[in-house]
Amino acid sequence: MRKYFFVLFLGLSQFILAQPPVFVSSDNHKIQYEGRIGHTADSAADLSWPGSSVLIRFEGTEVKALLKDETGRNTFNVIIDQKNISKLELNTSKKYYTLASSLPKGIHTIELFKRTEAKWGSTFFYGFSIDGNVKLFQPAEKKLKMEFFGNSITCGYAVEDSTGDSGDAKFENNYLTYASITARHFNAANHNTAVSGIGIMVSWFNFTMPDVYDKLNANNRNVDWDFSEYTPDIVVINLFQNDSWIVTQPNNPEFKRVFGTKAPDEKYIINAYKNFVQNIRKKYSKAKIICVLGAMDITRKDSPWPGYVKQAVAEMNDKKIFTYFFPQCNSTGHPRIKHQQEMADQLINFIEKNNLTKK
Repeated sequence: MRKYFFVLFLGLSQFILAQPPVFVSSDNHKIQYEGRIGHTADSAADLSWPGSSVLIRFEGTEVKALLKDETGRNTFNVIIDQKNISKLELNTSKKYYTLASSLPKGIHTIELFKRTEAKWGSTFFYGFSIDGNVKLFQPAEKKLKMEFFGNSITCGYAVEDSTGDSGDAKFENNYLTYASITARHFNAANHNTAVSGIGIMVSWFNFTMPDVYDKLNANNRNVDWDFSEYTPDIVVINLFQNDSWIVTQPNNPEFKRVFGTKAPDEKYIINAYKNFVQNIRKKYSKAKIICVLGAMDITRKDSPWPGYVKQAVAEMNDKKIFTYFFPQCNSTGHPRIKHQQEMADQLINFIEKNNLTKK
């Protein structure tokens, strides 16, 4: 009888000690976001831009994320303790996704990193569900802040396509771009304000970077971004590749809409670039701005476009604006993984050589 009561007591004590999962809502101050993050009426964080991320630091044994994807095409990297990376594919249902289980005792981090860009729609993050003896910790604040304004190269278009140059979402991975690699090298917070196909003067569609650089979401031009929420120390602008192609195509619908029948001359191109950079300078008065091109055919040996950028920068006479041009890579299309790494190595070297991380 005594043994029976002991077993019963042991079973009840285990039941009593078992704790239900802790739900950490998207607005919890111990969740760390990167990117331009919106918030919906039903208490979700709206992740649209490539490289947008959510990170939590905690003690626990299992973590799930409550997510809903707008199109079912977005993918994320799940990064456990800053080293173990897996790919998460979503659908359009609001559901829990298991990110990690059977974690050992101790403090862990889980990061959800958006591989895909805004053209695949938004992903709505409602919160984390954590099992175990849960404790939350404030993630360390990153001292350096960066922002990249760019096109498909900065998004990571086709970076994982080893056989072609497909724009399918499954081949896109912003985590492997020169922008994200560079930010990680410096342990910098990062915003990737990038859209595939976009230009400064003209794009493959009816809006340009000057139309969306100041928006919370690239798919909604009715809501402005609050620039006071994030002030980068270093800004990298990698645009003009799409402009350089479209200005040679007088039958292109966007060429006709923007330019009519006459391609823009050198003065027009230089002024367009200068105006955009000056708008960035107005938003970020103290930032170091690096105007880059490449690494596609805009930096081929006979290209006039580096000259346009150099002239625009010279006319601004701003000692905190720099130029750097990536050599044309040997890819048949967009830069692949190895090319993005080469670009990152070159940009990191440029930043370190010019001591641009010093505040």
